[in-house]
Amino acid sequence: MGRLRRLLARRRPGLVSLRTTFAVSFATVTAAVTVLVGVLSYNAAARLVRVDQESVFDQVVQDLRDEVRQHRMTPDDFSSSAPGHDIVRPARTDVQVLGPDGKVVDSGSPGLPVIAKDRRIAVARTAGKMVEHKDVDVDADVYRIATVALGDGRGAVQVAQEFSDTEDLLRALQQRTLILMGAVVTAAGLFGWWLARRITRRLIILTSAAEDVARTRQLGIEVPVAGYDEVGRLGRAFDRMLGRLAQSEEDQRRLVQDAGHELRTPLTSLRTNISLLRRIDELPPATREELVADLGQEARELTDLVNELVDLAAGQSDTEPPQRVDLADIAEDVAGLARRRTGREITVRASGDTTTDGRPGMLTRALSNLVENAAKFDREGSGPIEIAVHGPARPGPVRVEVLDRGPGVADPDLIRIFDRFYRAADARSLPGSGLGLSIVREVAMAHGGAPFALQRDGGGAVIGFTVGGIPTNGVRDGG
Repeated sequence: MGRLRRLLARRRPGLVSLRTTFAVSFATVTAAVTVLVGVLSYNAAARLVRVDQESVFDQVVQDLRDEVRQHRMTPDDFSSSAPGHDIVRPARTDVQVLGPDGKVVDSGSPGLPVIAKDRRIAVARTAGKMVEHKDVDVDADVYRIATVALGDGRGAVQVAQEFSDTEDLLRALQQRTLILMGAVVTAAGLFGWWLARRITRRLIILTSAAEDVARTRQLGIEVPVAGYDEVGRLGRAFDRMLGRLAQSEEDQRRLVQDAGHELRTPLTSLRTNISLLRRIDELPPATREELVADLGQEARELTDLVNELVDLAAGQSDTEPPQRVDLADIAEDVAGLARRRTGREITVRASGDTTTDGRPGMLTRALSNLVENAAKFDREGSGPIEIAVHGPARPGPVRVEVLDRGPGVADPDLIRIFDRFYRAADARSLPGSGLGLSIVREVAMAHGGAPFALQRDGGGAVIGFTVGGIPTNGVRDGG
């Protein structure tokens, strides 16, 4: 009893397991169907048996009436002791003969009761006249009795059929039907429990895995669920979800670590310069101006870094609704804004169908980062910065490129420049956080595409991304 109480104490009040619900539901449905089929089958069988018995009796009585109407017959013609008596006696059928005065001249086995109605039939003038009695008790058995007149007051013949055996047979059939239904319901309950256990076993594994994740907060738990049905698909989806959550958690942790590392440098420089402000009166005018300029530059860089971190962190949860956009129009807008900011010559080339489904704000941000990156590296301005937007000749991704005539990207850096905070060796002296191209990668992947970076023929670099497909080229970051 103590163990039972402990088990019950672990269960929440009113909590019923899916396995129990499934088993009970399966057994209930099976029981309902079995009972319905059993009742209908029994009623149909009982009706057929009764109708068959009544048909046999009615046929015997009708043959007897036809016989006495067609022939002048006497009680002796139906005597059971006389050879060749004129009546067929089916099983469970009893015949008793009455004389002209209504008295029994040839008793049945067992003897049948004779009442006033039967005596009146015995003295009737019309042959074949009949009186019928139903549910007559004879020696603890139930009979149906028909008394048929021989005509001209010569007597009558009583024909009786026993129905007790039929009812006994039907009661036995009823008991066996009930036993069979009970067996079927029991078997259905056991089978339902086994089936529910088999079906819910993998769900229990999923539930345990979810509970383990909630308890331990460890997202790397493997979900050992197989199969290709709905439960198997749910298990694989749950496993993929845990994998993505683990990857997201790892990216978040890495972002925080990298951000902390990147923030230390400008913050350290700010603290150093702020400490110098305490002695600003002792500094020469040129040094003061240089100190104030450094503080302004460091504040701007810190602001840019924080803004890019916010953009990068919010990129995955952007709530801007997707819509049909024309990347050529976005390129024109970005080019116009960049001309005003940098004073550089920026050209836009577009070919093919450049429309696609996307979030215009995110795409504008990504393309702006590419143009700013090109302007930063191509400081001498030896040629215009070009924006090229190529639509596919047939259904496929739209390709966006930004081309510059800067120093280009070293081959070892091509595969790393889209990493967060990565900066090539020749870019570390330039302002920037190393996050601009990371945002480009996030935007491209969010739109079903990918970033890429190439060396440009004649010098410079080609950096861009695709929207709506997977490119075949490689990649660059820096910023």
